[in-house]
Amino acid sequence: MLNIVTGKQKKEQLLNQRGISIWFTGLSGSGKSTLAKLLEKKLFDSGYKTVLLDGDNTRLSLNKDLGFSIEDRTENIRRIAEVCKLFNDTGIITISCFISPTNEIREMAQSIIGNNAFYLIYTNSSIETCIQRDTKGLYKKAIEHKLPDFTGISSPFENPENPFLVISTETSIEDSFQLIWDVILKELN
Repeated sequence: MLNIVTGKQKKEQLLNQRGISIWFTGLSGSGKSTLAKLLEKKLFDSGYKTVLLDGDNTRLSLNKDLGFSIEDRTENIRRIAEVCKLFNDTGIITISCFISPTNEIREMAQSIIGNNAFYLIYTNSSIETCIQRDTKGLYKKAIEHKLPDFTGISSPFENPENPFLVISTETSIEDSFQLIWDVILKELN
């Protein structure tokens, strides 16, 4: 029988990179998206093939039918993890930034993607700092009870139990990014 399936390993060899998922988690305003965009640009500029997934690009398409209840958040993350796995299986590096508020949700994502391909980065920032950075006014609306199920205000956020890396985003973006870059680069080589 003719074997027409090309495996992940051959695709990774062709691209000269590992297909992994770098998953940013943290509160809204903690710096997830900023750091993820910087990482994607630096990886791309260095010749890596990447894709960036976040709430802005997935909630307008793939997950536009979902709200923000814990059930919908779980389904949101399940779908994203499946997409990450598909990209990883072709040798592409996915960079995902999602609040993914509970350890259970993050563990589900890790089990779908696979332990050896899942790199959880926790962007740790105080709620006060996140509120100060809130350019969209979401925290203000949540505090005024105009935005239900808002993580950190009316919906819980659990600190990750075993992240690959914890970044205190109370420091400069440059310092935070450099730490991520140094660690991720070692994993890719």
